[in-house]
Amino acid sequence: MAELRTLRERIRAVARDRVGPTEQSLLIAWTGFGATFGVTRAITHWIRAGHGPAGGGMSAGGRHLHHYNIGILLLAAVGAVALRGEERHRRHPLTATAYGSGTALIVDELALLIDLQDVYWSRDGRSSVDAAVALIALGGVYLAAVPFWRGAAHEVLASGPGTVPSARAR
Repeated sequence: MAELRTLRERIRAVARDRVGPTEQSLLIAWTGFGATFGVTRAITHWIRAGHGPAGGGMSAGGRHLHHYNIGILLLAAVGAVALRGEERHRRHPLTATAYGSGTALIVDELALLIDLQDVYWSRDGRSSVDAAVALIALGGVYLAAVPFWRGAAHEVLASGPGTVPSARAR
């Protein structure tokens, strides 16, 4: 008789069997990118609506700090780990998260970095950029681990009354 396992356990087995170290790092980086971009957008809209610190955003010594500065620092730290870190540090989930999050913080303020007009808050400029980056983030999360997503979808679709498929059987 087949071992009874929950859908959650079967999906974990799919991840264990089909997501190697490279795919895991990519999946974590893309997830960090998408989550950071979403949270950053929410916070900036919240600040723009008049909430948060007086003057809005972060400052040091009376000078406004853009969040791309934090992104640059995160990418510099990841670069240092890549150049001098041990292999276990290079593949660590925190390194992948820092890479994805740092990239998102920079991409969010890219127009300021390349000295374009400040379209950060124009309705058309922000809406189209937000939608494009969100789609890119979702696409990256999917492409980073296609075998996992296919296996997970198979497990979800196969979950009907009386069925207990095994991820290891495929």
